[in-house]
Amino acid sequence: MKTFYEKYKHGIPLMIYGVIYLTWFMYLEEHVKRNFRVIHVALDDYIPFCEFFVIPYFLWFVYVSGVVIYFFFKNKEDYAKSCVFFITGMTIFLIISTLFPNGHHLRPAIMPRDNIFTHLTTYLYSTDTATNLWPSIHVYNSLGAHFAIVKSPRLAGKKWVTRGSLITCVSIILSTMFLKQHSLFDVVTAFIMAAVMYGVVYKYDIVMAYKERAHARKKAAPQVN
Repeated sequence: MKTFYEKYKHGIPLMIYGVIYLTWFMYLEEHVKRNFRVIHVALDDYIPFCEFFVIPYFLWFVYVSGVVIYFFFKNKEDYAKSCVFFITGMTIFLIISTLFPNGHHLRPAIMPRDNIFTHLTTYLYSTDTATNLWPSIHVYNSLGAHFAIVKSPRLAGKKWVTRGSLITCVSIILSTMFLKQHSLFDVVTAFIMAAVMYGVVYKYDIVMAYKERAHARKKAAPQVN
């Protein structure tokens, strides 16, 4: 049991954060129903509704969780970097949604067609309110998952993986707008936040910097015999 704990204890912080995030988000979903800032830009009106994008939209859950699970078992450093990226952005999103309640009125009042994809979209609308949107976590986490893959020494050289990841990432990002789940404003701001965090996590390498400082402090600490 102790060996199991030592091997997988790096997953505990994310599990704790998952509970905090879901509790906070569910509170916002329940309480932010009116008196919110409406997010809309003119270009939103030129993006048509396309129900077929519901497939990549739902694929997001498999894509992001799959990346996290893969690195959890395969590479602790890549796992730590992806967690820092995801957790920071998701926390910023929660703070923004709390301080500046937001939503949109982009969804079609009536589905333009009757097929399995519109049925899935109707189900999506029934479970996910048109509030707490900015910046888009669907977009931000998709970019984070793709960054984690292309920056991983283990996966970066596998073109079928990186290309498949890019196609998946782009299709998910497009789905947020074609399903009328997000305004273009949500998408652009998610890109900006992802670009900043890319610099922090992968250029500055905050995870390695933290480890080096911790190691230096440990070496500088007086040894007790």
